[in-house]
Amino acid sequence: MSSPSSPVTDFILATLAKEGIGYIFMVPGGLIDPFLPALARGYLKPIVAAQEGGAAYMSDGYARASRRFGVALGIGGPGLCNMTTAVAAAKTDGSPVLFLSGEVATAMEGLGSFQDASSETLDDCAILKSLTRLSISVDNARNLAHMLRHALATMVGTPAGPVHLSLPQDVLKSTIDAVCEPLDQALYHPATLSLPMAQRALEHIARGRSEGCPRRIAILAGAGVARANGADALVRVSEQWSIPVATTLQAKDVFPEDHPLSLGVFGYAGTCHATQALQIKGLELLIVLGSGLNDRDSMHWTLLRQQDLELINVNADPREIGIHAASGFGVLGDCRAFLDFMVAQQDALSRALAAGRIEREDWLAKIRAEPRLMRPEDCDSDAIPIHPARAVAALRRALPRDGIVLIDSGAHRAFAGHYWECYRPGTYISATNLGPMGWAIPAAIGVQCARPQARVAVITGDGCMQMHGMEVQTAARYRLPIVYVVINNAALCNVWLRAQQLGPVPDELTRVPDHDWAGFARALGARGETVNDPAELDSAVRAGARLQRDLHRGHKM
Repeated sequence: MSSPSSPVTDFILATLAKEGIGYIFMVPGGLIDPFLPALARGYLKPIVAAQEGGAAYMSDGYARASRRFGVALGIGGPGLCNMTTAVAAAKTDGSPVLFLSGEVATAMEGLGSFQDASSETLDDCAILKSLTRLSISVDNARNLAHMLRHALATMVGTPAGPVHLSLPQDVLKSTIDAVCEPLDQALYHPATLSLPMAQRALEHIARGRSEGCPRRIAILAGAGVARANGADALVRVSEQWSIPVATTLQAKDVFPEDHPLSLGVFGYAGTCHATQALQIKGLELLIVLGSGLNDRDSMHWTLLRQQDLELINVNADPREIGIHAASGFGVLGDCRAFLDFMVAQQDALSRALAAGRIEREDWLAKIRAEPRLMRPEDCDSDAIPIHPARAVAALRRALPRDGIVLIDSGAHRAFAGHYWECYRPGTYISATNLGPMGWAIPAAIGVQCARPQARVAVITGDGCMQMHGMEVQTAARYRLPIVYVVINNAALCNVWLRAQQLGPVPDELTRVPDHDWAGFARALGARGETVNDPAELDSAVRAGARLQRDLHRGHKM
């Protein structure tokens, strides 16, 4: 019996809806006109961005908050080129996003058609090849079903990341005889684990250090813990054997930072507790979960150069293990699966870990007796201009424990990473590896769409606002109750901190005109308030939070 025939655009949107996707982020254009009638049929809710790069960042935010994937739609050529930085940010952070671009009809390729970016001209697929896990052109409607399925499986696989399909006009206007079947749910979180490698690592915990067993043990939790939905398992293992936990900046929210076993962030913007435990106070064994041990996560790789420190490196991506293979025991697999395996092997582990518990707790107590933060008094600073730490602290007080904060790229990232305290997984979101400025402004729109009942806030800067501040109008247009906190220091501050020491010209090149960002927001349909006095900061942020709460009550996305 043959499958019912349906328009290609309906098939694509219906397939995405069956995967549990609710939104598509887009900018309309002639090359994707066939999608517009299909979107009117209600498969997904379209969110129209100000610019394709914004739509791409929104889809990235949606992917991170939904635990599924995001979808961005735009024309090929100029539209897709506007998305390239967002595609790269998704790849470097392992965020699964499907990018769909319209293309000229296959019979018109290379003939001089307006905005032709086919393989005969600009070649959109070649442009995105190095930025994605997969970038292909669907040149025949008969190939669409299996190509789309292949793209989705590649996108959510290991490692996860963005994929791209180029869709020519004649394909989009075709019909297709196929039934869209959702992916096996196991593909999203396969929970695979190399048992021989895991067993060897646990044997080392139990019999390492020449049978003396390592006693000063800690865990460094990376983004792989979040991808594996392993936060609860991490708490369970930590508490069972009193093992303190530090996190990378990207994984800041996978372990509650008010927990007595929390060390906080290690590396960039890290806490004093994490630095003391992992680098200074004689750590013997570090269990690394889902971190590539990059520059910022390893404190410029100084973590790996400690002669007396042994590592167990757990990662689902074999390349991340292979880079640092000489540093200890590699375990190929899902972080949650490894933590569950530790619990399942507790009889073999408990004697060794229990023997070091008292020493470990005493070691941790001495670390925690020292200050956790560099300058905690800055959170209450009365300095004018307002100290960034005070702005971060005010927003933390106003946002509920399960509120979600997105952090943009700039000097404010360091202050937020250091002074913000996380309590629940999925509440601290940032593009940390590539770090494009302005990412958080549109990404928050995707986050709010994925988590409509959550309170969402953004910490960004004036330099970021210059790049993607226009997407505030998208949030206002769709009445999304997002609070944007703009740290306005009239500079590209991360660069200025270095440049101002290099002379007057470098200083001038890294300054930014002091714009009225609150007025800008009002012009785009949002509420806006400027705060210059730190004494007025808490009331202003609380007012924004109250407005956010009221908008939630009337919110019907």
